[in-house]
Parts: sequence; C-alpha cells; structure tokens
Amino acid sequence: MGRKSFLCFLALAFFPGFSATLAPLANAQQAQPIVLGAPLATAFLYGWDAERGMRLAVEEINAAGGVNVAGQKRPFHLEVIDTRDLEPGVPVSDALLAVEKLILEKKADFIVGGPVRSEAALAAMDLLSKHKKISILTTGALTPKYHERVAEEYEKFKYCFRITGESKWMVKEIITCLMDIKERFKLDKMFIMVQDVAHARAGGDIIEKLATEKGWQVTGKEVYPTGTTDFSMGLLAARRTKGQVLLIWMDMPETSILLKQWYDMKVAALPFGSIIAAAEQPGFWKATEGKGEFCLANVVNAGNAPSQATPWTMKFYDAYTKRWGVEPEGYGTSSSYMAPYVLKDAIERAGTLDPEKVVEALEKTDLMGVYGRIKFDPKSHQVIPSLDPQEGAVGTIFQWQAGKRVVVFPPKIAMGQIQLPPWMK
Repeated sequence: MGRKSFLCFLALAFFPGFSATLAPLANAQQAQPIVLGAPLATAFLYGWDAERGMRLAVEEINAAGGVNVAGQKRPFHLEVIDTRDLEPGVPVSDALLAVEKLILEKKADFIVGGPVRSEAALAAMDLLSKHKKISILTTGALTPKYHERVAEEYEKFKYCFRITGESKWMVKEIITCLMDIKERFKLDKMFIMVQDVAHARAGGDIIEKLATEKGWQVTGKEVYPTGTTDFSMGLLAARRTKGQVLLIWMDMPETSILLKQWYDMKVAALPFGSIIAAAEQPGFWKATEGKGEFCLANVVNAGNAPSQATPWTMKFYDAYTKRWGVEPEGYGTSSSYMAPYVLKDAIERAGTLDPEKVVEALEKTDLMGVYGRIKFDPKSHQVIPSLDPQEGAVGTIFQWQAGKRVVVFPPKIAMGQIQLPPWMK
C-alpha cells in the first residue's frame, strides 16, 4: 500500500466524522452531472460577468453536496460557448449555432445565460421549443417581446424563462428616478442617446413618450451604430439644445469614450445611463481617471453594486469579490448567479429533470434571493419586479461618487443621494 493510500485508510478508519463530512460531496461528484449550457458573449461585460456569477453559484452548490434529484445528489456542470452576439456585424445565426451545439454536442440539460443580444435571444426561442429545453435568460436581452411571446404562445414557448429585468419595467424605474431629479434639482430638459439595437431603440422611444407626458422636454435624440467611437457631435447637440439630463441607453463598451468626452467638454447635463455598460464596471473609475464621476448607471438587479437589499446581497457581493478578485461587475452578474440556485430549487421540488415537471416547478418558485423575492409570472415566465425587495425582484441605479458606486435608487435600498457635477450648479 502506497503512502497516500495508507493515509487515506487511516483517515477513514480513525476519523469517521471526517469521512462522513466528505461523503455527500464525493457522492455528488460520482453521480452523473446536470449540464448547464451557457451561450454567452464572453468577450463583453454582460457575458463574462454572467459566466463568473454562474461559476460561483455552481461551485457553491456542488461544494454543499449538489442537487437532490429524487434522493440522488448530482453536481452541476457548466458548459460555456461564446456566441459573439455582441460583436458588431456578427449574424444572429452564429448565436443559434452556439445554442444548438450546447444542446446536441454538449448534451446540456438546461440553457442558462443568453443569447445576450435581444435579436438572438428571440430567434433562439424556436430552437429551445423544438428541443424542449428549459432556458433561464439571465443577462442582456431586455426586449419585452421575449416574455410577451411566451404569454401569446404558451404551449410553444413555455420552456423560456427570464430571471432578470426587462425594458418596460426598467423604463418605469427610470421615469420614477427622473421625476425625483426633476423635483429636487428643477431640471426638465433631456437629450437622448441610444444604441442602434432593438432594446435600446424601444427603450429610448418609451422614455421619450413617458417623460414628455410628465413634463420633460426632449431636446433631441441620437442613434449610434454598435462600435461607435466618437460621440462629440451628439454632445455638442445636447449642449446647443440646453439638455440638462443626458439619457444614455447603450450596452457597448465604447460608452467609456462617450463619458470621457462628456467630462472633457464639460457638457452641463447629468449623464443617466439607463444601460451604460462601461460605467457599470468597478474598474471604470481608474480607467477614466475619475472622468465618469456623477454618471448614473442602471445595473437592472440589486447585488451588482453594494446595498442591503436582502441578507443575501452582501454575502454574494463579498463571495464574488473574493472568488474573482473584483467586485460584481455589472448587469447580469447577480441574476446569472441566482439562475443555478433557482434551477436547483425547482429540480428538487420536481424530483426529476423532466422539462414538463420542471416548468411547473419553476412557475411555483418563491425564493428570497440576492435581489429580492424571486417569483415568475406563470403566464409569461418573466420574473416579477418590484421597488421593494420583500415583494419582488428589485432593480438598482447607482451613481459614481468619489470613486465609489453608490446606490441611489430605489429608495428601499438606497445608500446615498444623487449629486450634480459642479459645472451644473
């Protein structure tokens, strides 16, 4: 008997409590894994932060013994494929090939994550229906058409769930926050800058309509192709038309250039990112040498910036920071982390991986998570939102202040108040 084998024998023979502790983990590791297929745009924020969130959850679940499927403990196994669907010029068909590869080659039991681009996520719904694969959308894809299609054709698309926010609810949050800004600072002129993608165009149009109805004057609107690197003409237009709030809806990393130009030009308009990918990341302050200060960013779900939304919020925040050496990075992080936990809960209640039974279990989900109470609308499979984490999935808008991301909305979880840049006072 070799030295290693002998030591193992001693551990088992003389330390039964120790071996009993290891038994659940060993059993889970020996059992057939439950494969989670994740189609993600891994070169972009909403892809890599989603992958990290999922990996952290999978590691935690497996370390605790795995998923109890009718008495058998089984581990999760995460398979990630790069969809490239956030890259300029990449066709939707590439993302569909990634989803199909996860299903046919990687033998994914469930799909989690993306596709990330709205157009690709919508196109993938038919593929998921064809293969009867349950999918939980956790990042990107904010279009309301996703859950509306589920409600309209339930039997066909009942396998599709979304655990993150969507543009209509985000607009409600944004308008509520804007009205607070209007009342507090006496601002009422807005200039809109959006990316030329489905969710951004739709979001910009809805905000323009609703804000106008509530007394805001929209002084102009610019639409930018994905990959744009110069925003100076739009910023000059905002200055010329005396816009006081710069409403930005873009998920491309080039938004960091926009904010540097805004700062250098000292445009007297508060930058409000309804979606603004670059400003969401913890490294944004250093990368821009503080030029992003005062920028507001909507990270969709709590947990992507420090707050006390639920007892689980900072527990997740600290675990993510320790695991990856960086604070949760933006939209898609906390929602992607929650997806494996929600699946685990549903599978254990269903007692099987059968998609029909897991769909039924997911529809009955009622779980307090990182960003509030997680429940799905049983008809549309959209996570139920709220401004109160005790009632539903709560969003987060933070502002960069002195190098920190300070949550300023909604009031139930706010850690500070909105500030104006000094050149606006």
